[in-house]
Amino acid sequence: MKKIKSFLAIIGILVLAGLYIATIVMAFLNHPNFFDFLMASIYATVVIPVLLWAYSFIFKLTNKGNDH
Repeated sequence: MKKIKSFLAIIGILVLAGLYIATIVMAFLNHPNFFDFLMASIYATVVIPVLLWAYSFIFKLTNKGNDH
């Protein structure tokens, strides 16, 4: 369980970092869709950690009797 949580946390960090970097690059390039990238980054900053928490919570509930 601990390995899965660590793996999901690393994936979440990489996805968020990629979104932030893409947003910064689009801002410097004065891309016309910069605002969309910014909104996606803000949305993902909240949604991705919540989804990762929900996944680990459900995983813990479904494997309550098993010691992983």
